[in-house]
Amino acid sequence: MDTRCDGAEASPKDAQQAAIYREEIVVPDDVIDGNGHVNNVAYVQWMQDVAVRHFAAVGGVEAMHAVGGTWVARSHRIEYLRPAFAGERIEVRTWVADCRRVRSLRRYEFLRPTNGAVLARGETDWVFVDVGSGRPCAIPATIRRAFTVVPDGEVQG
Repeated sequence: MDTRCDGAEASPKDAQQAAIYREEIVVPDDVIDGNGHVNNVAYVQWMQDVAVRHFAAVGGVEAMHAVGGTWVARSHRIEYLRPAFAGERIEVRTWVADCRRVRSLRRYEFLRPTNGAVLARGETDWVFVDVGSGRPCAIPATIRRAFTVVPDGEVQG
């Protein structure tokens, strides 16, 4: 069952679909490496970019600035499964998989829409920090309410 980041329950199917942020990108020529496919660094950049846009889409940026906080990446993990090429369309999906006191785990999938093939999967462990001190601080309720947690095993195409 899906739950809001603040622990409240949400209706399972609708909440899951709304909780998964989707974007489609066209692979630009400048991210192609010497092997002729998307360079691994491009995926990490896309992960960060889509996370920021998802956070903005749910209204989290204003709430974050209001409390004097920001997100910093603690770690990234990515698994490359299939290559992607210049000019190819890719669907990027992201969602919050876990929300703890000061940390939030965000997952990502990169898919080829033409055949549904998963190209890569990744995750970022984000830490909420106080801008003034640079130290981790509790994720405020205003930010927790912006997201619905989609636990592992509940993500579907």
